[in-house]
Amino acid sequence: MCRHLGWLGAPVAVSALVLDPTHSLRVQSYAPRRQKHGLMNADGWGVGFFDRVSDGPSGDDVPRRWRSPAPLWGDASFESVAPALRSHCVVAAVRSATVGMPIEASATAPFTDGRWLLSHNGVVDRSLLPVTSSAESFCDSAVLAATIFERGIDALGETIVEIGGADPLARLNILAANGHRLVATTWGDTLSVLRRDDGVVLASEPYDDDPGWEDVPDRHLVDVTVDRLEFIPLV
Repeated sequence: MCRHLGWLGAPVAVSALVLDPTHSLRVQSYAPRRQKHGLMNADGWGVGFFDRVSDGPSGDDVPRRWRSPAPLWGDASFESVAPALRSHCVVAAVRSATVGMPIEASATAPFTDGRWLLSHNGVVDRSLLPVTSSAESFCDSAVLAATIFERGIDALGETIVEIGGADPLARLNILAANGHRLVATTWGDTLSVLRRDDGVVLASEPYDDDPGWEDVPDRHLVDVTVDRLEFIPLV
């Protein structure tokens, strides 16, 4: 259910992360290699990136988003503009909608609370989540995102363990960023990390065959800053 990617490092073109690699998110939208659930991700896509509006503190990193309910592989407008979009921090996703969930831009990651961008790769029983009016859509991922935002990203690990305990069938791979930090969880699906000279990539699956890709063990939290990368067991 979905594929996502996060970047933290030197400013790069969005196309270099999402479109250009040999097994980019665009390719994963129709031919994922490691996806355990579903055959393709044709129910929408979203790219979020942080715009550094000044040279001040991280609070000046403003999240921007471009989302669509159409397949990524057919979006010529995004392909034309993506090389001109540059950012030091990116969250992008292609979507395979949970059965019964709406296919619309508001149901497509990344979701935001105005400070963080967040993507969910997986599925969760909405009836087990708190009722919230801040969700962007009534789809399971949007309600889960709103729950995480309300509890705070610093409590992400505890939130995932609690929800995973209440819903044994849940798959709760989360990827979130705020411009100077990437945080991710593995809970039922794949995640890989690539440490480059100019930054760090977190992705549902490698976007190329670089031997530097490292698989993240299941039920772990990954915390990335410009000078640190930690794997933290969740159970």
